Amino acid sequence: MLSTLINWLVALTYPPILSACLLVCAMVAWGLRRRAMGTALLVLAVAWSTLWSIPNASEWLRAPLERQHAVVAMSALPQADAIVVLGGGKVRPDQLMSSRLAAAAHAWGAGRARMIILSGGGGRGGSGRGRSEADRMAEAITLLGVPDSALVLEDQSRSTEENAEFSARIGRQRGIHRILLVTSSLHMPRASLLFREAGFEVIPVPAPEHAARQSWTEQWVPTSRALWRSGRALKEYAGLLAIRVGAD
Repeated sequence: MLSTLINWLVALTYPPILSACLLVCAMVAWGLRRRAMGTALLVLAVAWSTLWSIPNASEWLRAPLERQHAVVAMSALPQADAIVVLGGGKVRPDQLMSSRLAAAAHAWGAGRARMIILSGGGGRGGSGRGRSEADRMAEAITLLGVPDSALVLEDQSRSTEENAEFSARIGRQRGIHRILLVTSSLHMPRASLLFREAGFEVIPVPAPEHAARQSWTEQWVPTSRALWRSGRALKEYAGLLAIRVGAD
């Protein structure tokens, strides 16, 4: 029951979904002749999504998560048993050199670990159709000079919790205890906590998601991308809260 409630709350973190729910509540209030309440809910629904579609507001929301783990120079990273890379959607060719796959490839090239675990399902490992995210990451990281022999694919997971759970199974089979965990700086606080709970000693290797904006319009005019970035941040906050509640 609690897990179902938490899943619903996480779904509501995407601003347009919450705004849509508030609009439905506003219509119900108007139907019940509670016009003042309906108007207030309408204003709140519009304001909520509008606020988080403003680029500067989005960056303000993301900052506390992104700043928890500083980017570390490869020369400062310790030795580890493996590098674990979490999937984060399709990487375009022009983004490859600044992606989390590039961070993992650099760490491997610097000799920080001999093995890279690529964690992400959604394909043959989950639904039985198509390619998993781990497959796609493997294809991309070989373009950065990492051989197939250094890769272990975890292609079953569909969430960060499963990333940690299924990677831990591989870890137990191969005697892996200390890992370099590579994911986005936004995702790192929740991911590192879950991987520690799964039994790993975690060294975070965050990959920043740059969104430089110079002009006034780029900072203050609402955009769908800023709304999406805000939604991701709110999801991370909700996920961290869910972990705390579950632990308590």
